[in-house]
Amino acid sequence: MTNQETIAAAIARNVHAMRTRRAWTLDTLATRSGVSKGMLVQIEQARTNPSIATLCRIADALGVSVPRLVEVDESPPVRIVRAADAAELWHGLPGSVATVLIGSEGPDQTEMWDWRIAPGDGYDGAAHPPGSREILYVLAGALTLMLGTEAHTVAKGDTLLFRADRPHRYENNGKSPLRFMMVVIEPSRARP
Repeated sequence: MTNQETIAAAIARNVHAMRTRRAWTLDTLATRSGVSKGMLVQIEQARTNPSIATLCRIADALGVSVPRLVEVDESPPVRIVRAADAAELWHGLPGSVATVLIGSEGPDQTEMWDWRIAPGDGYDGAAHPPGSREILYVLAGALTLMLGTEAHTVAKGDTLLFRADRPHRYENNGKSPLRFMMVVIEPSRARP
C-alpha cells in the first residue's frame, strides 16, 4: 500500500468512526461540514484523497484536529510520528509539498506542519475558525504571506505570528526553494 493509500484508508476509518460514534448520518455530517454527501461517501470508502480545505471543514464539524483525521494508529500517552508516517496533504509544482507532522486535541487544537514551496509556486489557505492563529518559522528561502492585498515577507530565520481566521496565501517569489514550519492553533470551541 502506498503512503497516499495508507492516508486515505486512515482518513476513511477515522471519519467513519467519529461520525458513527456521534450517531450522525452522512447527511448530518454533510450539513455540519459543508462537504457534499457524495464526497463524504468517497472519503469514507477511501476512494479519494480530500484537499486540505475539505479536511479542515470535516475536522471542524467533528470538533477534532486535521492530524487526528489522518492518524494511522490510536494515540498512545507518548506519540512519536516517524518521518515515513507523516501525511503529505498537498502537492503543488515539483518540489512543493505540505506535510502535517503531528497534532494535539483540545482544549486548544494544535497542528505542526512542514511546508516546502518551489520558486514561483504558492498555496491559498482558507480561513480557520475565529480566533485561530498560525506561527511560521522560515528554515530556507523567503516566504511571502498574503493577507488580502497586504504582503509580508519573512526571511530565513525569521518568525511570524498572524490571525489565520481570514483567507491567506503562502508564496515563494524567490529563486530558491522555500521551507518553513507552521504551527496552527485553533481555540477551543463548543464540541458538537
